[in-house]
Amino acid sequence: MIKAPVQCIQSIFLALVTGLLLCACATQYPHTEQVHYYQVETRKSYEDVLAEVKLAISEHNFRITAHSQVGKIIRQRGAINFPDYDTIQFCNLERARKLLLLAADAVRHMPCNIVLYSDAGQVIVNARLLPVDTANEALNQFSSQINQSLREIVDFAIEE
Repeated sequence: MIKAPVQCIQSIFLALVTGLLLCACATQYPHTEQVHYYQVETRKSYEDVLAEVKLAISEHNFRITAHSQVGKIIRQRGAINFPDYDTIQFCNLERARKLLLLAADAVRHMPCNIVLYSDAGQVIVNARLLPVDTANEALNQFSSQINQSLREIVDFAIEE
């Protein structure tokens, strides 16, 4: 008979904690911040674009931290005609240090990421850009510089 009041108190406590956590999350990540992407297409071969992306990343003084060959792995598991899909993650520790000194929560935008995939005879290259619409003007300026590098990497890769 005492179970019902205990369960009621537990439910109220759980609801209160959940509400507080949701409020904390809502204040940590601004609702106005938008994530943008820079995307281009080319008719160059997939292999050439992939090689050019990797070269451009190193030319811009970034280091590749991960390369996921999703399409290739799916083909190896039996889907013979599955198209190419790759994600490349990369970082520059000095730029990362500067970014994190400007805003600790900017870690959610790291590492930089470029995806490539083939679709309808084209290779699509897509880079996730850093937000430049925050309340921190120094962060916005730094992010703009990083975004310029990301656009240059993508543009180099698709250049005929």
